[in-house]
Amino acid sequence: MIAFVLALPVAWHREVGTRRLGLRTLPLVSVASCGYVLIAIPIAGDGADPLARVIAGLITGIGFVGGGAILKSSDEVHGTSTAAAIWATGAVGVAVATRRLELAIAIALLTFLTFLVLTPIGTKLKGGLDLADEESSDEG
Repeated sequence: MIAFVLALPVAWHREVGTRRLGLRTLPLVSVASCGYVLIAIPIAGDGADPLARVIAGLITGIGFVGGGAILKSSDEVHGTSTAAAIWATGAVGVAVATRRLELAIAIALLTFLTFLVLTPIGTKLKGGLDLADEESSDEG
């Protein structure tokens, strides 16, 4: 439940911003990541190597899912922030499963604040650059 709840602010922000992935996907990534690690912990026993392999496989799998969110057209790439959100919420789930709640909260908070604060700044910067490009092309 902790992994689910910690993923909700990021998921909510992505959903409200009409992104492709949001309220369903990101909490599920977090919960599933947590679940896989929780399943692996008793199997791994005291050995760090088996657990590390499970987490490495999980990171690869989440990267694959995130890669599916990235769309490239001729001169633009979309979805990289969504892919990063998928990866971050997966890390939240792993941190919860390994009882690193402070790390899970930090990742969730920083991810949410990144989208909340930097998305509007990025939009304004892009708008300013587009306007400058239009002005320079009008002169030429």
